[in-house]
Amino acid sequence: MPPDRIVKLDANENPYGPSPKARAALANLAYAHIYPDPESRALRNALSAFTQVPVDHLMAGSGADELIDLVLRVILEPGDCVLHCPPTFGMYSFDTLLNGGQVIDVPRRADFSLDLPRIQQAIADHAPKVIFLTAPNNPDGRFPTCEEVNTVLNSPCLVVMDEAYIEFTHGDGRLGQGRSLIRQVVERENLIVLRTFSKWAGLAGLRVGYGAFPRWLIPTLWKAKQPYNVNVAASEAAIASLQDLDLLAENVEKIKTERTRLLQRLSEISFLRPFPSESNFILCRVEGLDAAHLKKTLAAQGVLVRHYATPLLQNFIRISVGRPQDSDILLETLRKIEEAL
Repeated sequence: MPPDRIVKLDANENPYGPSPKARAALANLAYAHIYPDPESRALRNALSAFTQVPVDHLMAGSGADELIDLVLRVILEPGDCVLHCPPTFGMYSFDTLLNGGQVIDVPRRADFSLDLPRIQQAIADHAPKVIFLTAPNNPDGRFPTCEEVNTVLNSPCLVVMDEAYIEFTHGDGRLGQGRSLIRQVVERENLIVLRTFSKWAGLAGLRVGYGAFPRWLIPTLWKAKQPYNVNVAASEAAIASLQDLDLLAENVEKIKTERTRLLQRLSEISFLRPFPSESNFILCRVEGLDAAHLKKTLAAQGVLVRHYATPLLQNFIRISVGRPQDSDILLETLRKIEEAL
């Protein structure tokens, strides 16, 4: 099948791509032959203006993934515990093990809410150095409640709040800023907030993210960070994106509108049970069919969705929200599968 006919709904990418200003910045790169600024000062200044967080609390990374690894590399000693709540983003456990830590799993409930009593018990039993919390969570798109967030934040642990999808949430403020905890980093000694340009800004292929960190941790992170971690192209595209917020916010609203429509249409498919989402994807329980087989059947028709070969998600697929025409092809393919049952 020609690549331009593939409907790619498996990696939560932005179907509208980068902003025109970001594309122009990439087309007009003047200093690709010069190593990037090790401190990413221009980008961090732009991020400070965007987030209203002082620049000395901010660090840019080659995607938020790099910053997850960096935090664990400087915090963990061999055998230290890290708590997370699966199903969730897989890099938390991956990087914990890579850095000699021990992963403490506190599984979510059936509705993907946090099991607060078990979290509190795990904190008492294992004294984790770090807790990862995702807002909204990947793969289900649920945003944690105030009680859940406050319970975790009030624990005697370093809390990493991953806001990779915050821009797609409901609530006050453009691009989800009203729901973010990023400004609280200045006041809270135990809070880190991570963000990315991959989803809302359409820069997944350039690998650029950032984090807000408590002041006591920043000097150690600077010492451990690779010097040229954010390349010139990624930095320029990110800065240009922050100068094109109106257009990018419009694209996010298109995705949110399509999310509402897609959720309703998916609920009409007899073998799918979609979960409400505040992100740019929808998780569906597959009933009466094998989820892995469904994924393969869709892929054979040129429609790519995500299936997790893990015990907690064996019978689920995750569908990224694309353009309306992408959803229409997906839905037509699902209806044909339904008719053949």
